[in-house]
Amino acid sequence: MTPEKKVKDKVRKVLAEYGIYNFMPATHGYGRSGVPDIIACFDGRFIAIETKAGKGTTTTLQERELALIRKSGGVTFVINEENLHELQQYLASFDEEGRG
Repeated sequence: MTPEKKVKDKVRKVLAEYGIYNFMPATHGYGRSGVPDIIACFDGRFIAIETKAGKGTTTTLQERELALIRKSGGVTFVINEENLHELQQYLASFDEEGRG
């Protein structure tokens, strides 16, 4: 299992704990380059998550896609082994607001 796959699995586990719809777009050379690794919908919010391992950084194409998603009102994250808590805090904030 690659280091990035481990990060993806951790992210998907967090999403599953909240019962959040999500999928991983399979581009395999087809479709649009730079699309985030995980797409989710939570409480009517569009969430895009790019995963990175170690000191990996986003590409120019990935940054373009994330910016377009934010411009359209979506929420974006770039998650690695060190900042998974940012996604967890974002999701937990809805429980604190009385969601559900």
